[in-house]
Amino acid sequence: MNRRRREFGAQVRAVCRKELSDALRDRRSLLSALLYPLIMPLMVAVMFGAMSRVLSSDRPLEAPVAGREHAPNLVAWLEERGVVVEDPPADPEAAVRDGDVDLVLIIDEEYGEQFRSVQPAVVRIVHDSSRTASETSVRRVRNLLRGYSSQVAVLRLIARGVSPGVIQAVRVDDLDLATPAQSAARIFAMLPMFLIMVAFVGGMHVAIDTTAGERERQSLEPLLVNPVSRAALTTGKWIATCLFGLVATLLTLVVFVLMMRFVPLEELGMQLGLGTRQLLLMSIAVAPLALFASAVQMFVATFARSFKEAQTYVSLLIFVPIVPSVALQIYPLQPTGWMMLVPALSHHLLLVDVMGGEPVTALSLLTSAVAATLLAVLLLFLTSRLLQQEKIVFGRG
Repeated sequence: MNRRRREFGAQVRAVCRKELSDALRDRRSLLSALLYPLIMPLMVAVMFGAMSRVLSSDRPLEAPVAGREHAPNLVAWLEERGVVVEDPPADPEAAVRDGDVDLVLIIDEEYGEQFRSVQPAVVRIVHDSSRTASETSVRRVRNLLRGYSSQVAVLRLIARGVSPGVIQAVRVDDLDLATPAQSAARIFAMLPMFLIMVAFVGGMHVAIDTTAGERERQSLEPLLVNPVSRAALTTGKWIATCLFGLVATLLTLVVFVLMMRFVPLEELGMQLGLGTRQLLLMSIAVAPLALFASAVQMFVATFARSFKEAQTYVSLLIFVPIVPSVALQIYPLQPTGWMMLVPALSHHLLLVDVMGGEPVTALSLLTSAVAATLLAVLLLFLTSRLLQQEKIVFGRG
């Protein structure tokens, strides 16, 4: 028994070294393992960096005001709150449409008369809602005008001997129990989806090349002639595929953490503190998915009729594990025990909990890992059985 185990281990190592050597010489395999881990975190960092700059309220608010002479008190009130009041352009609508200014505040000539007669005084904000860059400035000006309106309304009530509380029948106080880390985890819910996707993309080309590629190059039959069992052959190819998937997944996680250090999350009211413990938990949580992904890709690629057909099927497989992540964004579910048995779904839930600072039990990690590993072993068994069929080895018409 020990001799058979040693022989099986030696066969697996030999096949694995052969496949790794071939994969490292293949540019497609290297690109799939390295390109996605670098591009995806970079895209996320750039997106949130731009968002923080857009939503930041620290920069001075510049607002061209037309007809400022009709409302000197309002203009002075805005200037006291840091608004840089500028001269209006000759054609406000054209200037906003061309993107020369974010907005133009227009005060009508009837403003003073309407204000004195206790009527709603009209102030127009000329802006272009299709321009994302101007949303922050428009929102800040609108909030300032509402604040000025509320202040004037309170003063009018006090002048007439009426308590300002009569206009506020109900006061709503928000008590948000979410921590900054949990808010960041909700915003960064795409990271688990990226990690799950990379777990499938990282070893995709290796899985195709070691199965359908071997058959199409007519090198699978000579390989099977060697005194190597089908189980050892399948296991060696699977380990090589898993290594690429694991490296790609862990590289994505590390690059993402490094990129997030340059994103000012504090300006967005968020905190994403991924320390060594969190990174280790996330790695442990997502690693078994790479084992399952490699096994299912090899099974599908072995069953495919040709290399191109295998590429088509395996490429479509990438979108299957994303479905649980998207579904959880639309229909949030309370995690239950049975969800830990579903690959991709359990990994998404575990990653979100770790990012949000929620406690993750060892039982949940173990259940998710065992379920994914058992399914991977089952798929490896089915793949080795396929390699015993002549129509699979020599190709099907």
